[in-house]
Amino acid sequence: MALKRNKQKNVPGSTKRKLITNTDPKSPISEQYRTIRTNILFSSVDETLHSILVTSTSPGEGKSTTISNLAVVFANQGKKVLLVDADLRKPTMHYTFGLQNTVGLTNVLTKQTLLEDAVAKTGIENLSALSSGPIPPNPAELLGSLSMKEFLAHAQEQFDYVLFDTPPVLAVTDAQVLANQCDGVVLVVDSGRTEIEGAQKAKELLQSAKAKLLGVVLNNQKLKDSAYYYYYGNE
Repeated sequence: MALKRNKQKNVPGSTKRKLITNTDPKSPISEQYRTIRTNILFSSVDETLHSILVTSTSPGEGKSTTISNLAVVFANQGKKVLLVDADLRKPTMHYTFGLQNTVGLTNVLTKQTLLEDAVAKTGIENLSALSSGPIPPNPAELLGSLSMKEFLAHAQEQFDYVLFDTPPVLAVTDAQVLANQCDGVVLVVDSGRTEIEGAQKAKELLQSAKAKLLGVVLNNQKLKDSAYYYYYGNE
């Protein structure tokens, strides 16, 4: 799926970053995010997707922007959505929504606080967020722990969709560890910087982890003559 990137800018006087699906829902880019949402929902006919992980091959390819905007369009359907920052190395979600990051996922997984107490409202109807919390010394082990499985089961009881933002696949093993616990995975690549070999390697790593790869988002694709082009598949 090709997606022209909307570069985030800070709002004056605020720590929040602009989410185009919230600030300009009628824009062509917002429509593309809705198209991605539709394709995700129809990618699995026989089973309902409740947990979705979004990752990338390398840093800076737009995975956090992609998942944040996807969370908005899922919430726009009237579904209860929880967006989880599972990038326990370089978390950014609290900047996007202007949240505190003193308590978050790591506190819940280490039984220091309850999920209900750590979740924050985003100001967008039906969309809640769980920031990363303090950066732990063992991110991959924490994401692959029994506590993570318990967390996911509990979260899916309270929300219609649970979306995870994770570190890039080629950088660390975190995404692979969590991927096979989720119902589906979306891989984000940048048309201007991602090498074909890197994308293929990321795909292989996810498949070796027994992840269900729903498709690929091609980010930062130039659109000619305002025409839409998108690709979404299991190849």
